Amino acid sequence: MCNIDPDRVVVLIPTLNEAAQIEAVLCDLIQDDPVASRCPVIVADGGSDDDTCAIVSKLAERFDNLRLIHNPGKTQAAAMNLLLQPEFDGFDIAIRCDAHAAYPTGYVSGLAHCLVDKDVASVVVPMDAIADSGGCFQRGLVWVADSKLGAGGSPHRGGTASGYYDHGHHAAFRMSSFRALGGYDVGFIANEDAEYDRRLIRRGDRIWLNADLRIGYFPRRSARRLWKQYWNYGVGRAQTCLKHRVRPGLRQLIPAIHTGLVLLSLLALPVTRVFLLWPLFYGIVILCVGLQVAWKHRSACGLAASLALATMHLAWGMGFLSRLVQGRPPAQMPAQTEKTP
Repeated sequence: MCNIDPDRVVVLIPTLNEAAQIEAVLCDLIQDDPVASRCPVIVADGGSDDDTCAIVSKLAERFDNLRLIHNPGKTQAAAMNLLLQPEFDGFDIAIRCDAHAAYPTGYVSGLAHCLVDKDVASVVVPMDAIADSGGCFQRGLVWVADSKLGAGGSPHRGGTASGYYDHGHHAAFRMSSFRALGGYDVGFIANEDAEYDRRLIRRGDRIWLNADLRIGYFPRRSARRLWKQYWNYGVGRAQTCLKHRVRPGLRQLIPAIHTGLVLLSLLALPVTRVFLLWPLFYGIVILCVGLQVAWKHRSACGLAASLALATMHLAWGMGFLSRLVQGRPPAQMPAQTEKTP
């Protein structure tokens, strides 16, 4: 295993109203990590109106490598693109961390070593859904979030096999590739990671999923917030398909087709009720899933899994279809277009 120079590594954490978790996240990342305890750790805040910034500023007195900066673009994509500024030209490796997660000891150093040892442009990691509250909805969601019905078999959602993949949860970047591609497309409010990976693979670079460096992900605590999240996911995926003129994969087509059938059923009600067979069948399936989850975990909260699945499927599908009908996005700014390596 090669030596990693902490002075060539930068950790960036986008935040927006993360007072409940930011202290635990920073302590998990920095403490007992030979790289993260010495390299710059930057919190890029998008305008929090809670105590996030105050907590980070207080922790900066304890960790002298911790720094708080303002992210005027507010989004995660805009936060990561702050690393394209000249002051970060001396860094070779960037680590992206999120505030809605729990990290294992040595996470940053493990990523940096993996990126160099595998000689890849990006290292991605699996996420395991975990509950951070006693809320029934979140617990039911956790129990199905990484299942085939919840994640569609995505390798970075509960996956256990390391290997080369086309996409995964972003963790470590080789800055030379990130700069060559102009970073994230800030026109995306979601799915900016998958869109970046598409450009990265097209450029000829490789992505390694390290299943040994797993993070715990805290999902939404209410159906309303989950709906907004998955609506944005659907919009982002459609935007990626439109931008790159590619067809969605089977995993994306299934919720889109399902949503289309549900909408068609509602529109056809004045004429025929035949199309109601599909929503009825779907309702029975997810109700059975909820009952099975409740029985398995010996908790009535398992019934919330049915609501969580319906929310994810319909929100994603409606977001995808609504963005698809709008057509291709406008031409990107020069800073967001792919550059010749």
